[in-house]
Order: sequence, then C-alpha cells, then structure tokens
Amino acid sequence: MNLNGYINSENVILIGMPGSGKSTCGVLAAKMLLKNFFDTDLLIQSIEGKRLQNIINEKGISGFKAAEEYAVLSLEISGTVIATGGSVVYSDKAMRHLKSLGKILYLHLSFESMEKRISNIKTRGIVLEHGSSLEDMYKERLPLYEKYADITIECDNENIEETVKKIVAAVENKA
Repeated sequence: MNLNGYINSENVILIGMPGSGKSTCGVLAAKMLLKNFFDTDLLIQSIEGKRLQNIINEKGISGFKAAEEYAVLSLEISGTVIATGGSVVYSDKAMRHLKSLGKILYLHLSFESMEKRISNIKTRGIVLEHGSSLEDMYKERLPLYEKYADITIECDNENIEETVKKIVAAVENKA
C-alpha cells in the first residue's frame, strides 16, 4: 500500500539532548500530524547489529559517530517525523542532509531537567567523551542544537502530551 498520497511530504526532524523526548514525543506527534515515524538510533542499531552502547564500547566514540553519520546520510524519506540521536549534531554533513530533508525542531531542556530524566547513563548509548561529565556534554552540544534548529521548543516542566502539542503547533505554524 502506497501512503505517500495521503501524507504531507515534509519531514519533521527532532534534535535535542538525551532525555528531551525525541523518540517518545516523536511517535505521538507523527500520529497527530498524519506522518510516518522513524528513529535514527534504531537504524544505526540495525546497520551495526548491536545496541548503541555496545557500538560505543566496541568502536569508541569516533566509530559510533561515523556509524551515526553513515546512517543519517543514507536517509531518503518523506512525510516522516524523524527522531535523531542526541549526538547527530557533531556531524555537520549529517545535519546539512537532515536540513535538506525538512524542518528541524530542537527540543530544548535545561541541564537540570535533562539530568533528572536520564537514569541509565551507563547503558543508554550516550556519546560522552572519556573524562567528560554530563554537564560538559550539555555545554558542548547546546550551541550546536541552537545552530541547526529551525524552531526551538521549550520542554522544561512539560509532560509528554504538552511537548507533543507544541511540536504539532510548531509544524502547523501555530507556535
């Protein structure tokens, strides 16, 4: 069944810190926007045949970033809400490709909110340079998210439903 005629072809790309709700809110926003949903972390795992954390453990940070860039550059989809991994912003090439595919929405969280939301830092598959703290990662990525964002959505003190409403409103230009 070809659904392309029924779906608005513009993609919505979600970027943001780990724990910002890209995957969780993305799938719900896709339903409300009548779009497909795609998670680049799942694509990386499928290509590599390993969980994200195992890729980081076995290939190191640079190997993981290369795998992530490869996966993102392979995307040729439309009419989709795309949830990206938090580290995708380290690749200018990947971000240019995503920007060519659609509108980039940055789900912004304060450091304090991100820290509260992340409980499984050792197993989650977070790209954290050796010796770097979660706060170091936050400070390093923040300007990159801001650089690539077409729209910033504040997610602090918001539940999933409120964040999804903000995503839908932003896409429908009601923000």
